[in-house]
Amino acid sequence: MAKVSVLGAGAWGTAISMLLGNNGHEVTLWSALVPEVEMLRKERELVDKLPGIKLPESVSISDDLESACTGKELIVFAVASPFVRRTAKMAKPFIREDQKVVNVGKGIEESTLDTLTDILKEELPGADIAVLSGPSHAEEVSRSIPTTCVVGAESKATAYFIQDVFMSERFRVYTSPDVIGIELGGSLKNVIALAAGIADGLGFGDNTKAALMTRGIAEISRLGIAMGGKMETFAGLSGVGDLIVTCTSKHSRNRNAGYLMGKGYSMEEAMKEVKQVVEGVYSAKAALDLAKKYNVDMPIVEQVNKVLFENKSPEEAVNDLLLRDKRREYSELKWER
Repeated sequence: MAKVSVLGAGAWGTAISMLLGNNGHEVTLWSALVPEVEMLRKERELVDKLPGIKLPESVSISDDLESACTGKELIVFAVASPFVRRTAKMAKPFIREDQKVVNVGKGIEESTLDTLTDILKEELPGADIAVLSGPSHAEEVSRSIPTTCVVGAESKATAYFIQDVFMSERFRVYTSPDVIGIELGGSLKNVIALAAGIADGLGFGDNTKAALMTRGIAEISRLGIAMGGKMETFAGLSGVGDLIVTCTSKHSRNRNAGYLMGKGYSMEEAMKEVKQVVEGVYSAKAALDLAKKYNVDMPIVEQVNKVLFENKSPEEAVNDLLLRDKRREYSELKWER
């Protein structure tokens, strides 16, 4: 049994707390939001996002960040990407040297182009930072629906420790040394999922979505490899796996926001309707800036940005994608004659 804190009591943080509590660990679930803390203490469930799912008794609810970070074998950052840096700054005085910290959020900071593990390494120097990602909707993990993820860490020992903490009969965890690849796969797929949702909202079919997903993973892989990630990672759980679930699931806030935009909603209207942080909106500009920085062609990401921030119509964006100049699927492949 390990002493674990989960920082962030949204749907994903709450689902993680349920998983770890049911694994027999002593879990503290922390939130900075007083109404959220009061709801969880009174109802023992996240009524608005995970109705009917009760937290096990082994999970305690806290609004005290110092106690949540003190004396823990593992701290889980489950904070939405726009708030990771702020939360890390708040937690820094209470984080000990060599503290194991695993990020389970997904996103890229727009102002710095940092991944979430980059932010944690910067704000929590001396901590042992890892990442866990993969196709894992909170709605399903909280109901013990079989799920598989991958944990990335710089040391094998840290990866194996986190694997042991999270692993259960219904939650399988693989390990990997490719931290940057895992981070980028989990973050960039949200931008592609917005495009997939837009296509659904426009009334297009499976052919269109399959094309967006396939060419989307090609874009993610090109940028990821340029930044030091490995192709195997993008073909794995945090790449293709997470892309599939985020582009197709009814639980996907990014796909659902894109769907509404395809139906004519503005970005702001769609985000308000979804009622949760739409990570792809925050990562889209960063993804485009990274593409420019590393001189990588990302036409889907480019068109998503134009729809989000330049008032381009979704119909026009799709047409511009389809009418680009002819090209080969993979230039690396050579003809024999």
